[in-house]
Amino acid sequence: MCFLFVMLVFAPVVAQDYTAIRQQWLDSLKAATADILRDSIIRQDGDSMKLWWTTYGDRPADGRSLWISLHGGGGTTPEVNDQQWRNQMRLYRPAEGVYVAPRSPLEAWDMWCQQPIDSMYRVLIRTMIAHYDVNPDKVYILGYSAGGDGVWRMAPRMADHWAAASMMAGHPGDVRLENLLNTPFMIWCGANDAAYDRNRLDRERGVQMDSLERTHPGGYIHQTHIMEGKGHWMDREDAAALPWMAQYKRQAWPRYVIWQQEAVLRPDFYWLSAPAGELQRGKRVDAEVQAGTIIIRRCDYSSLTLYLSDELLDLSKPVTVRYLGKDKPQGKGKKVFKGKVTPSAETYRQTLHRRQDPRFAAPCRITVALPK
Repeated sequence: MCFLFVMLVFAPVVAQDYTAIRQQWLDSLKAATADILRDSIIRQDGDSMKLWWTTYGDRPADGRSLWISLHGGGGTTPEVNDQQWRNQMRLYRPAEGVYVAPRSPLEAWDMWCQQPIDSMYRVLIRTMIAHYDVNPDKVYILGYSAGGDGVWRMAPRMADHWAAASMMAGHPGDVRLENLLNTPFMIWCGANDAAYDRNRLDRERGVQMDSLERTHPGGYIHQTHIMEGKGHWMDREDAAALPWMAQYKRQAWPRYVIWQQEAVLRPDFYWLSAPAGELQRGKRVDAEVQAGTIIIRRCDYSSLTLYLSDELLDLSKPVTVRYLGKDKPQGKGKKVFKGKVTPSAETYRQTLHRRQDPRFAAPCRITVALPK
């Protein structure tokens, strides 16, 4: 038997409620991040990440873009990493947006993907939303060398945060790419960049992206550029990534989501949430929306919370949830919920404060227990 838990506050909701909730959140966010803007440093759990930023172009009607640009260096001296940071400040120039070059809080090859870097990226995004009117659907991440190492890992790990990502001259390691279904991704590497087998491995990962795109037509948008005649330095030809990325906005409510846990565990991803006590690297959820029905094709958890919005499906009609399970990829599956859901201002408030992203604030949520 499967059980359903519905977490909703049944109260009349009007659009003004949501506007007021977002404005209250934004006002508190401005106050909470004022010291970051003043000091140009994010401090967290004993670590600190210095920030340098500038703005380019005029503010568009839908808000500014944000470009997070990760420097190279890595497991070397602070002086070398400082020099690489200064280089990153001028390495790229988007046509529009807030361009931020953070200084890694660590001196290590994996300085851009160790904890607490995930939460620091989120704080950086929120700070720029609050103070520079950044559109959260126009946040881009890119990086060179060790910064490219970081993009390889952070693009899939935080795929629901990015409008697009570009990796320059980095090493992919053991990263998985499935989470990039809805995140356009670029690979740049010199054909002669043989250190640590970067050229061979980056080329192989491009082939993997090709395969994923064939499996999910319309998803896994990507380009792979293995630059003939180039070594580790690509003579700035990789700057072509910026206009390519800028054409995309984040899909905050994609109709198909693949979520696989990576090295840093997360309880939420797009419109999905898993039990905090069951998180483990490698666990996966595949979920799809088809004509008012949510199909859970695979779920490695005992239950799943679904955040619902009119951007995902028509909330004026009954919502159906079916579970196929990883051993039953075909067929209609088992119905685990069907019914009307009622939008709630309190649920909207709770999800906004949980996700700290106005685009993920949801007026409804349901939690379904899944049969074994």
